[in-house]
Formats: sequence, C-alpha cells, structure tokens
Amino acid sequence: MFRKLMAAFGAGVEVDTVLRDPHVRPGDTLHGEVRFRGGSSDHKVDGITVEFTAVVEVERGDQEYHATYSFLKAPVSGPFVLQAGEVRALPFAIPVPWETPVSAVGGRPLPGMRLGVATELVLAGALDKGDLDPLFVNPMPVQDHLLGALVRMGFHFKRADLERGTLQGSTMPFYQEIEYHAGPEWRRHFNELELTFIAGPHSMDVILEADKRGGFLTSSHDVYNRFRVGYGDHPGAVERALRDGLAAMARHRGWF
Repeated sequence: MFRKLMAAFGAGVEVDTVLRDPHVRPGDTLHGEVRFRGGSSDHKVDGITVEFTAVVEVERGDQEYHATYSFLKAPVSGPFVLQAGEVRALPFAIPVPWETPVSAVGGRPLPGMRLGVATELVLAGALDKGDLDPLFVNPMPVQDHLLGALVRMGFHFKRADLERGTLQGSTMPFYQEIEYHAGPEWRRHFNELELTFIAGPHSMDVILEADKRGGFLTSSHDVYNRFRVGYGDHPGAVERALRDGLAAMARHRGWF
C-alpha cells in the first residue's frame, strides 16, 4: 500500500513498490514497479534504487546479534520531475544473484531466514528507504534435489541462518547454513550436519560440515567436505555425490 513521504519529501507525495511475484529462484529475474502519486506541487526525484537485504547473525567477541545486510542495489530510475497530482509507475526487472540464499522450500518460508526488498528514493536531497517487502527465494532444481535427498536419508531439519563472513569462491558478505539432526543411518557418525551452497551461473559448490561423534578415546570434532555439481547433472549423480561426501566425512581419521 502507498506510504506518504514526510517532511523533506513534500506534502502529499506517496510511493508504493509492488512485486509481480515475491517467489523467485537464484538466477531468476524479479519483476515489479514503483508507483507514485504526486503531491500538491511538483517535486524532483533524484533517483530510485531497489535493494536486496538479509538478516545476518554476527559474532563479535562473546556477543551475538543480528544485523541487516544489503547484498544488491539496482538502479530503477535517474532524476525526473514528479508533477503535482501525477500518477506514475516505473517498472523494474532485476536479476536475482546466483548466491542468494534459500528462504523458502516448497513455497513455504524457511524458518530462520529473513530476506527482503526495499526501495530507496532520493527526493529533495534526502533519502527515504521504504518498508521491506518479503522476498521468498525457492531452491533451484539441483538444490531442491539435495535438500530432498537429505530428508530421504533420514536427516531432520533443525534451523537455517546466515552467518557473517566470506567463503572461498563466494562474493557475498555472509553465507547460509541449513542445519540438520542426523538420521538413523548416520547418527553413529554425526551429531548434526550443516549444508551451505555457493552457486554460480553453471554449477554450484556444496559444503558439508558435520559434528563428528567422538570415540572411546577421542572427543567430538568438526569434519568438512566440499564438492561441485552442475545444473545439468542427473539427479542420481547429484545424490551419489552427496552420499559420497557424507561417507568421506564418516571415514575421517579412520576410526569408524
């Protein structure tokens, strides 16, 4: 719905951002438009930008807190004059970055994930950032198959979040961890499993981190595996790569 711009933005100017569909996938294009209603006099709009944001968990010393990070800013318009009483709509089409984290599975929000789209306007020399419109990023087919394979292997979803930091091969200031409780087949090897995707235009790296159970004379420790899958790979090959990665971590240090 329209929000009225206050103070420096002049009397009666209103703006609204409408997304054609808030459900997208990495690599898709987000379509929408910014709608205006002019006020009682003409106003010069200096620029409009659409911003993708995410809520990220930040660790600093012994403290943890959540902060909102911007990971894409796309221009919608340069300067123009919004005339008194004018109704105008400016369309936009913004490519969704390949590394955008998954925030919905099966069309339903993924617990722990908060992504949004905000519209920034510069009007009368002042910046206005509107309320966030939620953005629901569904998995690409290969991601969806990997998530489904974990369920078929007996893993149970625990939570998902975004951690501050940049991983090798990534351009993002944060990375996603989708966490699972180990299922019956893997419980004697792992306490929990964390899954991270680093996606590109043609292929995707999958990072596995498991809390490996300790033996009689050893303590628990983290083990890792990283493998790559192509978007055209057969689902069977993708699932084998996942199972091979889990098996390699289970064999780590040779005591299982």
